[in-house]
Amino acid sequence: MYCIALSRMQPAAAVMSLADPTSDTTPFLSDESEAEGLEEPRAGHSQRQEEDEPASGVSSTRALFTVGVLCFINLLNYMDRFTVAGVLPDIEQYFGIDDGNSGLLQTVFICSYMFLAPVFGYLGDRHNRKLIMSVGIAFWSVVTLASSFTPKNCFWLLLLTRGLVGVGEASYSTIAPTIIADLYVKGERTRMLSVFYFAIPVGSGLGYIVGSKVDDVAGDWHWALRVTPVLGLIAVFLLLFVVKEPKRGAIEARPEHTLPRTSWLVDMKALGRNPSFMLSTFGFTAVAFVTGSLALWAPAFLFRASVFTGERAPCVNGPCDTSDSFYFGIITVVSGILGVASGAEVSRRLRVWTPRADPLVCAIGLLLSAPFLYLAIVFAQVSTIATYVFIFLGETFLSMNWAIVADILLYVVVPTRRSTAEAFQIVISHLLGDAGSPYLLGKVSDSLRQKDSYLWQFRSLQLSLLTCSFVAVAGGAFFLATALFIERDRQRAMNYAPSDDEPIVVPNSGRSTRVPVSSVLI
Repeated sequence: MYCIALSRMQPAAAVMSLADPTSDTTPFLSDESEAEGLEEPRAGHSQRQEEDEPASGVSSTRALFTVGVLCFINLLNYMDRFTVAGVLPDIEQYFGIDDGNSGLLQTVFICSYMFLAPVFGYLGDRHNRKLIMSVGIAFWSVVTLASSFTPKNCFWLLLLTRGLVGVGEASYSTIAPTIIADLYVKGERTRMLSVFYFAIPVGSGLGYIVGSKVDDVAGDWHWALRVTPVLGLIAVFLLLFVVKEPKRGAIEARPEHTLPRTSWLVDMKALGRNPSFMLSTFGFTAVAFVTGSLALWAPAFLFRASVFTGERAPCVNGPCDTSDSFYFGIITVVSGILGVASGAEVSRRLRVWTPRADPLVCAIGLLLSAPFLYLAIVFAQVSTIATYVFIFLGETFLSMNWAIVADILLYVVVPTRRSTAEAFQIVISHLLGDAGSPYLLGKVSDSLRQKDSYLWQFRSLQLSLLTCSFVAVAGGAFFLATALFIERDRQRAMNYAPSDDEPIVVPNSGRSTRVPVSSVLI
């Protein structure tokens, strides 16, 4: 049997020895086998090159440029996502739609993004990540530009294009954090992820700001959707010519060829048996529910509150007053920067005292945000200034977990499963979070409205938004539960070794074949 197994492996080994050692198709090729048969001077040159080159295969300068490009693209993603929310009153007036249909604009995008995330997660763990992201972002830019030409009687077409935008964003969000994870480790990784996730609140806030200002200047909300596509095409150029694909897992002294890829089913079973990953995913789901609801409805709610208090006239004929979107955008940018930075710094300092710092900081952030969001919604009918102050405090605490949740995923999941884990977390958090929350709260608002008056337009939306505070408390409880398992699961990921009966994926005539470990180990 030994001879048979050896003879079956020889053709594959011969092909693999000719392949690029950094290629995704050569996961089992060792550095020692590459050096065999080479002349001594060449081996010495190769050894010096390996000493000079970082384990990831990317120089420190190139790594910084790579993170910069990824941050820029992440900022554009969120900027585009919330441009629609920034001009929502104009869109409602233009198409003559109710709150339920308005919520669908966010829901169809999130659903598309959510269901395609596992596809790109699977591809991202097995193929060239830079190429996948480039194609996705180019597609997203073209579709976003097309959505800006939607005619007045075709609201369904706007829904369709917003759904297609999710295709491009799914190709990026599932893969980009894994590239950063392959460039940095430990404290440096946390800092770089913090920079990367700064783009979420900053991009979101810029979406409101740019959308509202372009709408004011042009006098037409369609032009607000034509800013990010141009920047998106620039991002594709930077991605192709600046970003370099790092070796998976090599920076952790565990190159990807020493961690064989298992089948998708085995990956999913392993993730399901990882309590820290699952519980932190449910906690992040609560974050997605709250942020998704506020992102779409907060500017519209603030506008209705100002109409209710008599500070502004109602919007009968467009363009509508979008100053609330502008101010909310500024608050989102500032509170997001403070929240992400303070969350990462508090977590870093707390790690000296406890290895459970990360989930504890996430829990504290959510539990503190709940009362401030509640006060912001209640005080909207009394004081606009107080409402803005409470929103600022609530969003600051809510933003503390963005980078930390990503870091938790990366250190409790082995490198060859990280894109799949990112995709799975996206599916769960959006399926139960912001995929349905904008539409759900819109329908609740419609059902609570007793008559079509400015009073009930405000009051019904106010009551439906109070749900966010209770969901934030539930999310905090999930992160507290995560703290019970985090230390054990981190150690399991660091010391992971595939079992003898765990099937792996090996190349066979240009295709991947799933076989037991025992059939390839000699």
